[in-house]
Amino acid sequence: MAESVVTFLLDRLTSLIEQEEVRLFSGVRAQIEDIIDELERIKAFLRVADAKEDDDPQLKVWVKQVRDVAYEIEDALDKFRLSHSHVHRHGFHASLRKLSRIIKKLIARRQIAGDIQTIKSKIRSLSEGRGKYKLDVDPGSTKAGKPWFRQGDALLLEEADLVAIGEPKRQLIELLMAGESGRQAISVVGMGGLGKTTLVKQVYEDARVQKRFKVHAWITVSQPFKIKRLLRHIVQKIFQVIRKPVPEEVDSMNIDQLRERIKKLLQQTRYLIVLDDLWNNNVWDAINHALPHNSNGSRVMITTRNAAVASASSMENHGMVYHLEPLSPEESWTLFCRKTFPENSCPPNLEGICQSILTKCGGLPLAIVAISAVLATKDKKNIEEWAAVSGSIGAQIEENDQLDNMKKLLYLSFSDLPYHLKSCFLYLSIFPDLDKIDHMRLIRLWMAEGFVIEREGKTPEEVAESYLKELLDRSLIQAAEIATDGRVKSCRIHDLLREIIILKSREQNFAAIEKEQGTMWPDKVRRLSIFNTLQNVIPKRTPSHLRSLLIFGVEDSLTEFSIPKLFPKGLPLLTVLDLQGAPLDMFPREVVNLLLLRYLSLRDTKVKQIPSSIRNLQNLETLDLKHSLVVELPPEILNLKRLRHLLVYRYEVESYARFNSRFGVKVPAGICGLQSLQKLCFIEANHDNGALMAELGRMNQLRRLGIFKLRTEDGVTVCSSVEKLTNLRSLSVSSVEKEMIIDLTQISCPPQFLQRLYLTGCLENLPHWISSLHNLVRLFLKWSRLKEDPLVHLQGLPNLVHLELLQVYDGECLHFKEGGFPSLKLLGIDKLEGLEEIIIDEGAMPCLEKLIIQRCNLLKKVPSGIEHLKSLKLLEFFDMPDELIQSLLPDGGEDHGKVAHIQAVYYSYWRGGGWDVNSLEIIHPATSSAMRRLEPNILWKA
Repeated sequence: MAESVVTFLLDRLTSLIEQEEVRLFSGVRAQIEDIIDELERIKAFLRVADAKEDDDPQLKVWVKQVRDVAYEIEDALDKFRLSHSHVHRHGFHASLRKLSRIIKKLIARRQIAGDIQTIKSKIRSLSEGRGKYKLDVDPGSTKAGKPWFRQGDALLLEEADLVAIGEPKRQLIELLMAGESGRQAISVVGMGGLGKTTLVKQVYEDARVQKRFKVHAWITVSQPFKIKRLLRHIVQKIFQVIRKPVPEEVDSMNIDQLRERIKKLLQQTRYLIVLDDLWNNNVWDAINHALPHNSNGSRVMITTRNAAVASASSMENHGMVYHLEPLSPEESWTLFCRKTFPENSCPPNLEGICQSILTKCGGLPLAIVAISAVLATKDKKNIEEWAAVSGSIGAQIEENDQLDNMKKLLYLSFSDLPYHLKSCFLYLSIFPDLDKIDHMRLIRLWMAEGFVIEREGKTPEEVAESYLKELLDRSLIQAAEIATDGRVKSCRIHDLLREIIILKSREQNFAAIEKEQGTMWPDKVRRLSIFNTLQNVIPKRTPSHLRSLLIFGVEDSLTEFSIPKLFPKGLPLLTVLDLQGAPLDMFPREVVNLLLLRYLSLRDTKVKQIPSSIRNLQNLETLDLKHSLVVELPPEILNLKRLRHLLVYRYEVESYARFNSRFGVKVPAGICGLQSLQKLCFIEANHDNGALMAELGRMNQLRRLGIFKLRTEDGVTVCSSVEKLTNLRSLSVSSVEKEMIIDLTQISCPPQFLQRLYLTGCLENLPHWISSLHNLVRLFLKWSRLKEDPLVHLQGLPNLVHLELLQVYDGECLHFKEGGFPSLKLLGIDKLEGLEEIIIDEGAMPCLEKLIIQRCNLLKKVPSGIEHLKSLKLLEFFDMPDELIQSLLPDGGEDHGKVAHIQAVYYSYWRGGGWDVNSLEIIHPATSSAMRRLEPNILWKA
């Protein structure tokens, strides 16, 4: 972690010495360059020290000192930046303020010179202290030294601890025994503590497996690995299995010789090699080339926490990836009771508390076994002891020796992270437990915090996306919501992993969490997360070094929200202020004085107006006003040249329709001056002769654009602008009124990367260019009122996954032809008032999983050919004719046989402004979370 802090600081120092202000102070510049040189040397040392600090108390102190000095330098830099920030004013008082600023600058320059001199002395002292630690430092290495705990050294879980081991074991044995005669790889992947090693060990030791494979070897991969040592270990294992002495020359063989010896030993036999706890693809590449691809039915089994490793090893070998899932609530309860209570049953007085504790374990067998060992010693009649454990799981992990193995195992996943991901992962500790974390919110926060390292040819958002994917691949976070097109919409972290990183975060003064009375923050807390109430904040010390303030679930009235009231000395260095969901009625006045602010969220508040003084926030990158009551932005918003994400819209859910009604915002002329914008949604098309629509074409960095209230006469201008937005990934266009035509036919060369398209309004003809969007994955059409069947032009889209049609077509028949929509998984058809027939040819929509048909009053039969949809899992009807529903009933419905292969068929009705008593709506997961989820009637469920 200290390495990531130092790396971030080095980037900032390098940037600083290139600025004009520093050039005026050659002495200061020289000292900064000396500090950079020394920090570079310390950084290489930190890569090893970071991993070993927990084993050496003195080294841990030294690493902390490095981190503290790095923070001190960062504070000095920000204070220097702050002294050079200024607000433009005019008149006599402005002249006085200008003179005052000049004096302040001179003072600030002297101050930073003094600060840097002091810091340089501290850096020199740290460098001298480094010499007493004899660590093997390889400046080119990207990995730390050997960790202080290894999963493979002890199998931590017994077979009895995996209460659901029977079926996974059977499936894995079947994969080993069956299949092709060529070599195959089978990967078992999942987060630490799921019991991967225990499961594979049971498979490996099964009599049938041992009999089938003449040569079998279990290899526990060290972390980090030494390729020569690892290959030598494999050779020794094989000789041990075939019961021959290991030749003496093996010890002196080089890497190529060891690989050749392994190939020679295994080439003519059917072998099984288990590689336990594989961490990265480099290890796999090193071993893969040594294992021969013979035709004897040989197998390689891998256990890993990293999905990318599992995918790479299996792809090359036509293998399989087996995802080991957490235990179900029932299985978790069985294991918990077995390990906690001698009689295997929980006393009634403890059931509620035990269920609460078990929830935190999240189906992780290792966690359940570890916490059970603690609870088994408690007095079962003293409910307060059990409640204390439930309320302080984090403290129990920190203090209880019986939980030490679990803590070390989970911490190993954190320890293995590259330095740039450690800060990103620790950042998850600031979110409340059980909360789903919106992935774009997280990405924008990471960027504002400075965690995202620039890569040539990539936007910071794309780099941050790759960080998120790597954390997912490493099983450190889990996808909570996935959009129909496969994008991760939100994620979550396992409760116990969260407790581990909270401990690490507190230890490294990374962040503090305020959720109960009596919590005391560190003197120089840098990030503060406040849960539920602000009442506990007021009497606390002032965090003058605070960089980030995030508030979650606060119910106090924030009408008079005041930073000086909460923090009397102010928060001059604040860069992140997230007030999402706060009961806030007015824009907080003091916010415009936070000149270093990069991220401001007032999402889900009742703020109605943004002050003109917003122009002060020259460093702002994200302004999130989504679901606020803001309907117009002041002209001063154009001063925010660094703004990348501008989200200003809200939506209301119609009572029964699947489409949401969105409301945008008026933006000032000149919006094209914000050249850094990646996301601009949703703006109203001002009635200014199309000038605003023409401006949009100059914003060539836009990835997402949303336009509301478009007039027919502005269509040509919008087309011209959209053609120029070559980086556009998402486009949403809505007309002023339901009946007004939007003319988007004039685009000859649409953005080639466009993935999501939403058109709301009347279309004379379906734009021809849509059929050329080969990257399109989502298409929503609303109120189109086309005379021609739109499927003719859409069925060839190769990557379209999600298609929704609302009042799109006035014709009588929709025909899905053979070979059409090859990737479509979700299809919604709504309010096609003239539709009498749907025809599905065999071979059409081969991947379709969900079909929703609603409010088509003339459609009285199920789609002809629906039996051809072999992948269909869900069929839903909403407010459809009784004749159609009756035909599907299991007891005599003439069309029931056509849908018998579908896992579930649902129906529901809307009657007189409400749901009928016996039939409630089913809401598809792709629909807005703001809509209620209700249980439908089930016509058929396999």
